[in-house]
Amino acid sequence: MMAELSQGDRFNEPVLNHLRSDFVRVATMDSVGEALARVQGSQIEGRIVYFYVVDEDRRLRGVVPTRRLLLSTPETAVADIMERKVVTLPETATLLDACEFFILHRLLALPVVDEDHRILGVIDVELYTDEVSDLADRRVSDDVFQLIGVRLAQVRQASIPTAVRRRSPWLLCNVSGGLACAFLASLYEQVLADVVVLAMFIPMVLALAESVSIQSLTLTLQVHEVGRFQWRRVLWAVRREALVSMLLGLGCGGLVGLVAGFWQGRSLVGLCIAVTIALAVTTGALFGLVVPTVLRALQRDPKPAAGPIALAMTDITALFYYLALAALVLG
Repeated sequence: MMAELSQGDRFNEPVLNHLRSDFVRVATMDSVGEALARVQGSQIEGRIVYFYVVDEDRRLRGVVPTRRLLLSTPETAVADIMERKVVTLPETATLLDACEFFILHRLLALPVVDEDHRILGVIDVELYTDEVSDLADRRVSDDVFQLIGVRLAQVRQASIPTAVRRRSPWLLCNVSGGLACAFLASLYEQVLADVVVLAMFIPMVLALAESVSIQSLTLTLQVHEVGRFQWRRVLWAVRREALVSMLLGLGCGGLVGLVAGFWQGRSLVGLCIAVTIALAVTTGALFGLVVPTVLRALQRDPKPAAGPIALAMTDITALFYYLALAALVLG
């Protein structure tokens, strides 16, 4: 089945087409003994993995694993042993959503609910286990290689000279970025010589900015895999990512700046580091969002190029913020 899905549009099929209706419901007011009696009378033919707890309006309120139900005393209330946070699929989900949920949450079954949180049916992992496992390995490997500028399928099929030629352009982005950073450092050589402690924190500044940039880039690539390109979605994502990254930058920058200020006994050094990290993290996240979006708008595949370009831009910008601010604040 998964081979067909990977070749066509079946990933976009609604998950409602694959629901199992033979699952066990127990009531929120049931005791364990009553729940077991309800199960015995249900005559379910399929495998029972979880017991789904519903209220009088059939809204899903929790789930009880089989082991927990069997090992509890008959008088125990089901509401006392159920897990209230249930991973669910909306009725609008597709097969692709179901596959990703199984990979992400490692569950044996997933309930599908409507907009009122009423349970409509269950998707069983047995339908997907072997196929999803193989697909997950291929996709994860492919995404990792594409993120650094390599398409896994192309590299496997290419000769050594061809593989080198395909990988070199995106590695040159990193080389160019490194040379630009070295040039920037030479412009502020006197500042670094006067305040040697600044050099100690350059790796941390760059690492934090790169980490948030690559997180933003990964999320953006996942969004672009589904649906059409829409500027409205892009603007909404930019606003959201700017706010999230700004809060991350302020948190990380404040912590590192505080430690650096106390450690070195120089509050201005701590302030410089804190402000730089806040600015660099915010900018890096925006690069991670904007670069693949621009490539997608130009009808280019963003996966091979977006990672190296975004990281090179992030490094150059972060180092410029750091050294320019240090020259301004520390003289």
